[in-house]
Amino acid sequence: MTTHLDILIIGGGISGLLAARELRLAGRDVTILDKSKPGLESSWAGGGILLPIYPWRQAAAISELAVNSLKKYPTLSRELLAATGIDPEWYDCGMLICKNPDYEHAVKWCEHHGIDYQPATQALTEPFTTAYDQPLWLPEIAQARNPRLLKSLHAYLVQTGVQFLDTTEVHKISVANHQVESIETADRTYSAQHLIVSAGAWTTDLMQDLLPDWPIDLQIKPVRGQMLLFDATPSTLPYMVLDGDQYLIPRRDGKILAGSTVEQAGFNKITTEDAKQQLYRFATELLPTLKNHPVCHHWAGLRPGSPQGIPTISRHPDIENLSINAGHFRNGLVMGPASAKLLADLILHRPTEIDPTPYSLTRATTS
Repeated sequence: MTTHLDILIIGGGISGLLAARELRLAGRDVTILDKSKPGLESSWAGGGILLPIYPWRQAAAISELAVNSLKKYPTLSRELLAATGIDPEWYDCGMLICKNPDYEHAVKWCEHHGIDYQPATQALTEPFTTAYDQPLWLPEIAQARNPRLLKSLHAYLVQTGVQFLDTTEVHKISVANHQVESIETADRTYSAQHLIVSAGAWTTDLMQDLLPDWPIDLQIKPVRGQMLLFDATPSTLPYMVLDGDQYLIPRRDGKILAGSTVEQAGFNKITTEDAKQQLYRFATELLPTLKNHPVCHHWAGLRPGSPQGIPTISRHPDIENLSINAGHFRNGLVMGPASAKLLADLILHRPTEIDPTPYSLTRATTS
């Protein structure tokens, strides 16, 4: 027996959850299938800074999604809190960037995108021990607390009628006449008006395993990141700090996250003592008072790495009722709301707020 669905999303991370919200708001019935529980992979493990690291050094396609998403987050956070009582902890604490050798480029980027910036004052830089290079203060940059955002979003989706198929793996996808005809799990077969693959770091492998006859140029690979959490107090650090490629993020309850590593380790999600010591040295050398607070957690996640960090947000070039939303690398939360809106617009044939061209799928070339 086949269960007929409207829209089926494979992957319950931030990209899948936000896409479900957009499509549900448009009146579509949505089911999310995940091999574990929603939100337990990269989306949970990230830091939650709502700005790409040095966005002026990255592709314009990343800035388009990020800046568009920044505008959506305050309203999204309020709506989720009002609906569920679970606070995503959107927190516009600001961010100090310690080293900006490309200061003029940074200023031009901020001015172009309407991001408030100021030269950092001595009061902002005084707590830290580092070699400053034209430090920059971005007073309006916010964060979200990943686990609480995901928990709030999941509760909201359940309230609005989205169905969840947890701890369920897809074993087979059948295609006929350029349409996904069936999706098979261990104990059930589904059909869907539209199928979305949003499986994070596993997206490329999933597509190659389940749709080998429909190759596409998808280069999403796992990139491990490790983080530490210090059990500090709210007065320890009032704003985010980026120094080189690492950062400190204070949560509202005072805990401080130190991140992160960037490691090519395949699908190995274990933590390592070397990374722990590296992150501890960075954090305590930058902010010496952290030596007075214990590390209360150390974890790793697998980011969906992609060329230049540009995600794929696109309908499949050959399968008419299949779309992909994956490959956001370090910026799944940062680009999430705008990515979901773009995906929904493409599926529903609505005008798009953002040019979809940089995120489009192409057929894989054959030798």
